Amino acid sequence: MMRTLAIGGFLASLVLFAAVEWAARREGSRIPTLSDVCAYVMRYEVGSVPVGRIGLFGFWWWLGWHFLAR
Repeated sequence: MMRTLAIGGFLASLVLFAAVEWAARREGSRIPTLSDVCAYVMRYEVGSVPVGRIGLFGFWWWLGWHFLAR
C-alpha cells in the first residue's frame, strides 16, 4: 500500500513538473523554465564562493544518496 502511494506521489510530481515546464515554454509566458532557474542558481555567488554551484551539487548528492543508493 505504501509503495503504491509513494509511486503515485512521484508520478504526480512528474506530471506537475511537466505541466509547469510546458506552461513556461509557451509564447509570452512569464514563468521561467527549469534551465533558466538552474542558470540563475549556478550564477549565485557570495564573494568569490560559488554558493549556487555548491548548493546544486549538494542537492544532487542528497537526491542520489536517498533515492538511488541501495
